Amino acid sequence: MKSAEMRSDCPISSSLDIFGDKWSLLIVRDLMLHKSRTYGDFTKSAEKIATNILANRLQMLENNGIIIKLLYPGNKVKGLYRLTPKGVDLIPALIEIALWGGKNISNIDDGSPFLKEVKKNKTKFLKKIMDGLLQEDKTNID
Repeated sequence: MKSAEMRSDCPISSSLDIFGDKWSLLIVRDLMLHKSRTYGDFTKSAEKIATNILANRLQMLENNGIIIKLLYPGNKVKGLYRLTPKGVDLIPALIEIALWGGKNISNIDDGSPFLKEVKKNKTKFLKKIMDGLLQEDKTNID
């Protein structure tokens, strides 16, 4: 696994070297909410990521152990992306970013079903999402 070159020993700086651009976090968001995705699924997101950027970010996240690319059932060409346990560990940070955005940025869709569920009981939501993703990961390893 080839990992990103770090600019410093600061954990914030080093973390941002891996997932500090908007596209990487949006890929993690999609994998959090949809569990697994194909390359084509990512290209259909509302944010309209360019295919060259998508390919680069997927490779970078895979190289750093945040995601894994599995074979798509019944199709040797197509890949299926999932979060690794290391990637699942990013979910609490992503939830905090979503809550911050809902509170501090105007014109944010505060009616998002996942954000409503988070606000109802953040601890329960995190456990449900993270346990589900980790269980799915174990199923694919066994």
